[in-house]
Amino acid sequence: MVEKRLQPNLSLQALKTGDTAEFARMVDAYSSQVYHLALKILGDAKDAEDVLQETFTKAYRHLNEFEGRSSIATWLYRIASNEAFMLLRRRKPDALSVDEDIPSPDGDGEREPIQLMNWCCLPEEEFLSAESRNHLDLAIDELSPALKAVFLLRDIEGQSVWETAETLRISEAAVKTRLLRARLQLREHLSQYYAERLKELK
Repeated sequence: MVEKRLQPNLSLQALKTGDTAEFARMVDAYSSQVYHLALKILGDAKDAEDVLQETFTKAYRHLNEFEGRSSIATWLYRIASNEAFMLLRRRKPDALSVDEDIPSPDGDGEREPIQLMNWCCLPEEEFLSAESRNHLDLAIDELSPALKAVFLLRDIEGQSVWETAETLRISEAAVKTRLLRARLQLREHLSQYYAERLKELK
């Protein structure tokens, strides 16, 4: 079944007829999410602002092409993701494209995480501390572009597997595989951090 969802106070018909007030409401509704997605991908506030501006510029130009088969949010995230990754590719041509398949672990540098610790003995406040959140942000930044995009859309933005696949134009199977790899790599990174914290608390 085709998913067709709009922000309750937005009219697709009004948007397509060039209603500037309706377009302004769309910008108000989604600019924060688009900006934060771009910021997480790029790690630079100015670049994220550029992506934000370009996203809504392109959205305005191509509204007549939007069929409403996916949600407005998914459509805007797709534009923003494309803009962010094009910027990344221009600056880091050797960076893994979000369109590429994630290689298998044998012989290409991608490996299954090791040394996963049991976190049961850590106090709850350790997981809620600013330092822990900072380490999570650092771990996310170290993910490859392909893994980071899936993790941000699924676990941070809360998109479904279908929406994430639509946004990134990859298969749902690829979304699930990349999300698993991302979560395992993050767990490995945080395991190393919490292992040190556990030693300090003993």
